[in-house]
Amino acid sequence: MRAEDVAQYLQDNPQFFEAHIDTLARINLPHPHGGRTISLSERQLLALREKNKELEKKLHDLLLFAKENDALQHKVHEFIVALFAARDLATLKDMVPHLLGDIFSVPHTVLRLWEITPPSAEVLAFADAQAQPVCLHHPAHDTAAWFDVPAGQLRSYAYLPLHAGSDTIGLLVLASPDKQRFYPEMGTVFLRRISDAVASGLHPYLQR
Repeated sequence: MRAEDVAQYLQDNPQFFEAHIDTLARINLPHPHGGRTISLSERQLLALREKNKELEKKLHDLLLFAKENDALQHKVHEFIVALFAARDLATLKDMVPHLLGDIFSVPHTVLRLWEITPPSAEVLAFADAQAQPVCLHHPAHDTAAWFDVPAGQLRSYAYLPLHAGSDTIGLLVLASPDKQRFYPEMGTVFLRRISDAVASGLHPYLQR
């Protein structure tokens, strides 16, 4: 008889346990950590304790995630409020990299506006294709040359397209020597809020 058949029988016939209480009490199982045998009730207790530990860890992780999200929300709010201090395009262009460095500790930032510095056809097509921010472990096309550090020192990038309606007006690029700072699978909700805030701040100063 297969073990699966025994397990299925016990599931289908729960009255078996009521009729064989003494048998259950005599069953000994190997301790999960070795060294001795324990009763079925002790094994169940250990299983419950292990499950409780797993649930406690999940709860801890959820609380930590919520705390990190709350901190990011506060930083994004601080960033958006600071943008209102700009009174002209030049000031706003200078503020954005400084704010991203001061508030989010982003080491390298470049803001390119197509009206001022037209992009290559490849970069324009890349930016137009992005409905939301995208994170990469390699530079997109010729954008590595936009930074004032050697490309080999940068190992992760976040590309934030700047939109005005259906048009792309520029690209905000964040870069880091830390490969795990920006990675393809990471969430981009907060990056989207930053790109939306920057695009809204720039819109009054641009022709299109």
